[in-house]
Amino acid sequence: MSLPRQLPAALACAALAVVLAGCGAGGSGNGSSAAPTSAGAAASSALPAPTKDDALAAKVPQSVAADGKIVFGTDASYPPNEFTGPDGTTIVGMDVDLGTAVAQKLGLTAEFQNSAFPGIIPGIQGGKYELGMSSFSINPERVQTVDMVSYFSAGTQWSTKKGNPNHIDPNNACGAKVAVQKATVQADDVTARSKKCTAAGKKAIQVDQYQGQDQATAAVVSGKDQAMLADSPVIAYGVVQTNGQMEKLGAIYDSAPYGYVVPKKDMAFADALAGALKALIKDGTYKKILNAWYVDDGAISNPQVNPPATS
Repeated sequence: MSLPRQLPAALACAALAVVLAGCGAGGSGNGSSAAPTSAGAAASSALPAPTKDDALAAKVPQSVAADGKIVFGTDASYPPNEFTGPDGTTIVGMDVDLGTAVAQKLGLTAEFQNSAFPGIIPGIQGGKYELGMSSFSINPERVQTVDMVSYFSAGTQWSTKKGNPNHIDPNNACGAKVAVQKATVQADDVTARSKKCTAAGKKAIQVDQYQGQDQATAAVVSGKDQAMLADSPVIAYGVVQTNGQMEKLGAIYDSAPYGYVVPKKDMAFADALAGALKALIKDGTYKKILNAWYVDDGAISNPQVNPPATS
């Protein structure tokens, strides 16, 4: 599974800053971040609040329901899934909107508290947070200590400058100049591809590794690099953030589900979350939220508690 949120803490917390840096208003890009960011938040906030489902609400532990809210732990550094909005304090994003809608389905409000990524699961186990929602990929190691409810599917995807002027083929990128964020699984991926090129007597891929994803994106937009690969929702949102100066290239691969993180003792709570998600999928709210953040390629149809591991 190839998700940056599975990397060590320092890397997870340094993941994509497209909105805030090179391709956004705060960096050296074209200053286009405000419109898509505002559009995503406005489109999702305009959706009517889901109607409470009393049967599902009855499954919520009294310790959670007593104060009328669900406290989520999240690392707000990963747009478009969860990040700090233009005011510098409000946490927005696809995960936030889905978490809010699920809470409303259970008759509760949602409160998102910012945390360093590696502190979220310990915070849940220690009672600081009631749920975790921060682009957590579901894997066997996590399911040993917490329960997880799938809500989205993400993997690796390539992108290139609009029109693919260099005719880059992800399956045969020998000789190409490719940007990645340093020390991610995507960096390992393209490095391995380069080794296959040279083993076959072809030109190596020139792998340009950048400290931040914003720098990798800017390198493709400027033409310094010919393509890049990153997490699929990051690519989808990056296309929007650059005002369409980039386009997706090829299909998503090495996909794995994101999941809510739930304390092991609360299986009924996990079942309630899965039921609420299914209801939101059925009534169209789920898809509208994903559309608002330009990540509808990651939609799933059947949320599950602790789904089987994918290869």
